[in-house]
Amino acid sequence: MRKEIKKIAILTGGGDCPGLNAVIRAVTRTAILQYGYEVYGYKFGYKGLYNNDLIPLTLETVSGILHKGGTILYSSNKDNLFDYLVEENGKMVKKDVSDVAVENLKKEGIDALIVIGGDGTLTSARDFARKGVNIIGVPKTIDNDLAATDVTFGFNTAIGVATEALDRLHTTAESHHRIMLLEVMGRDAGWIALESGIAGSADVILIPEIPYDINKIIEKVKEREAEGKLFSIIVVAEGAKPKDGSATVYKIVEDSPDPIRYGGVANKLAVELEKLVKNHEIRSTVLGHIQRGGNASTYDRILSTRYGVKAVELINEGKFGNMVCLKGSDISYVSLEEVIGHNKYVNPNGEFVKIAKKIGISFGD
Repeated sequence: MRKEIKKIAILTGGGDCPGLNAVIRAVTRTAILQYGYEVYGYKFGYKGLYNNDLIPLTLETVSGILHKGGTILYSSNKDNLFDYLVEENGKMVKKDVSDVAVENLKKEGIDALIVIGGDGTLTSARDFARKGVNIIGVPKTIDNDLAATDVTFGFNTAIGVATEALDRLHTTAESHHRIMLLEVMGRDAGWIALESGIAGSADVILIPEIPYDINKIIEKVKEREAEGKLFSIIVVAEGAKPKDGSATVYKIVEDSPDPIRYGGVANKLAVELEKLVKNHEIRSTVLGHIQRGGNASTYDRILSTRYGVKAVELINEGKFGNMVCLKGSDISYVSLEEVIGHNKYVNPNGEFVKIAKKIGISFGD
């Protein structure tokens, strides 16, 4: 006989993004209004689960947060409780402290846990499910690189911000006959660069999935010059790399489960282009965490709400060990076992790349 659900909890892990608060709100309101559950939130992701740092979530707590970026529960992208940094005999060592988290859930009487995050956060969710914790996952990343769902919330807002930045760069580039480079996030997936580049009228889009040849970029600039267009817009994914080269690494964060941080490719490329292109000033802009901040788009507010409601429905139905997902126009769910290790990258021969090329956008290939 399935145990009756009385208390549930939520945590947000990994990088922040618009839509997190909308999920928290939808979960809380659905749980209270439809099922009469008590709802709690763990602060600072898995760190809060380890420290048993939780707060009650009520209708009042989640009032007015639908549109806001970030997360009222805060987040951390460094805390893997299966490989956690703790002090032991005066030294910092990594240990599996997941049993502490499981005991905290039992001690607080938490019957089910909703984990909102990307690949790393959901990997731990799967591992907790294997330990018998009643887990439901919600997919979150601005990179849109989880294969198990058509769209992750946060992505739509991020490409909107990037598109607006390209619009703004377009006017100043045209005024000064400059080549403007915009570096966007995405890690090893080029979705943000690709979709914002199409929407923002970029002339060149550089993504990790299609290594570029700088000479092909120069060809595009010269082609535009021959047409009387004396400026060019280039959007660069942070993980973009030249042919026979590698992605530009900004720094290594040793205590992070994902230690490699990309960054600086636009600045590097700008320096290289200046040596090869005459009669043009070249400027680079790194959009950075602006893509993560600010209010969620209308699309992300609705998608996040749909995810949050579905997550509570799955709890009510006892369908644990799953992640909610979007398939076509329908909200569904998939086993966490099928989610992990399956990333979604831009297909170099896919529709979006083809339509971009057909309207004259170069990928430097």
